Amino acid sequence: MYDMQWYDWIGILGTLMVLFAYYLLQAERLKGNGLTYQLLNLFGAAGVLASLYGGFNIAVFVLMVLWIVITAYGLTRRVMERNAPKVP
Repeated sequence: MYDMQWYDWIGILGTLMVLFAYYLLQAERLKGNGLTYQLLNLFGAAGVLASLYGGFNIAVFVLMVLWIVITAYGLTRRVMERNAPKVP
C-alpha cells in the first residue's frame, strides 16, 4: 500500500480543485474570467506543484508554473479592468 505523505494530500486536493473549476466552467456555473474560477485554478496548481516535493517531474513542474503564471495574468487583468475608469 502506498504511504501517503502531506504533499500527496496537498497534490490530490490541488488536482480536485482544478478539475472542479473545469467542471463548473463546462456546466456554465462559473465564468472563465470569474474570481472563483481563477482562484480555484491558482490554488489548485499550487497544490499540484507542492506535491512535487515528494518526487520531482519536470513536465508537471513546467505545466503548473505556467498554469500559475497564466492565472496570475488573468487575475491581474481582472483587477485592472475593474479599476479602470468608466468611459461613457
